[in-house]
Amino acid sequence: MKSIFISGMAGSGKTAVALGLALKMRENGLAVGYFKPLGSSRGPGSAADEDVLLFKQVFDLQHGPEVISPVRTGPYYLSGGIRHDPAPLVQKIRDAYNTVTQHMDVVFIDSSYSPFTAASLGLDDIRLSMLFGSTMIYVIRIEDDYSLDKAIFYNEHFRLAGVPVLGNIFNNVERTILDKTRGVYAPLLEESGNRVLGVIPKRPEIAAPTVAEYYDKLGGELLAGEGHLDRLVEEVVVGSMTIESGLKYLRRAPNKAVITGGDRSDMALTALETSTSVLILTGGLYPDVGVLARANEKNVPVILVHYDTYTAIERLHEVGRRIHPGDEQGVRIAATNISEHCDWQKVLSFAKGELGTF
Repeated sequence: MKSIFISGMAGSGKTAVALGLALKMRENGLAVGYFKPLGSSRGPGSAADEDVLLFKQVFDLQHGPEVISPVRTGPYYLSGGIRHDPAPLVQKIRDAYNTVTQHMDVVFIDSSYSPFTAASLGLDDIRLSMLFGSTMIYVIRIEDDYSLDKAIFYNEHFRLAGVPVLGNIFNNVERTILDKTRGVYAPLLEESGNRVLGVIPKRPEIAAPTVAEYYDKLGGELLAGEGHLDRLVEEVVVGSMTIESGLKYLRRAPNKAVITGGDRSDMALTALETSTSVLILTGGLYPDVGVLARANEKNVPVILVHYDTYTAIERLHEVGRRIHPGDEQGVRIAATNISEHCDWQKVLSFAKGELGTF
């Protein structure tokens, strides 16, 4: 049995890559399993991790979510006292892993929030990979030259720790840097000794978050548009400029989130006359009733948050599109992305024991 650990930063699309690869492995006759040692949690009693529910549905996995993802984490996971003795958690993860891998040819292990999550407990991606004897695939969220530096740094760190790396996948690459990724970033990564398995262009249907995912990350108050949280957000525009200078940006950006102060009714109303998916009002300042009336007419959700614009932008940066259980289109696109843009045959050869690693 082979295990492949899918690692990457938040928002890189790790789960979509794992899903697409797993579908290709099943299509080629392999028994495929899924494991997410650290599931996400919003607090006690919260629902099971949606990635786990997705894989359980698509692959008809026999074990329950509590076995497929035995440990829950969140931004404040250390508050419960588990830092004093993580050994029971390690044993719980090991036992669950041994259960879900029975009778499987290959198991895809899904990373948590980032490669460094739970490092204080010895449960980061590197040490979990070593615990399972896994091979790593690193999913890159490429935004600029620093993103490539980060990818090279992590690849080197994996190898120095003794974790074999099967390769890297550039995922959800924006059209504006697609040629640079193919012509500059990918060759540089290969030249540094790191295999590139694919470059996947961004598809808004699967890469663009929904308003619901933004609301889930931001919290705050939903003032309008409760029935329209499924709208896609393809761009984010900060409405801090004058109406005259900002109008050209607002018109140019389709399906956007507009972040502005609650006291900027002029900017909010102008944004509502363009292709806007959601208004995010910062500073805890309630907008003019005219803004909410127009938003309801346009079916545009309005979210009020009680922190500043910079904090809102930082939080939105962590949001990535998730494929939810029942999202048949998202599942199809994940499979198509792997078929058309990745060297999945190398992954298949590895899963069959025919290929080594770097």
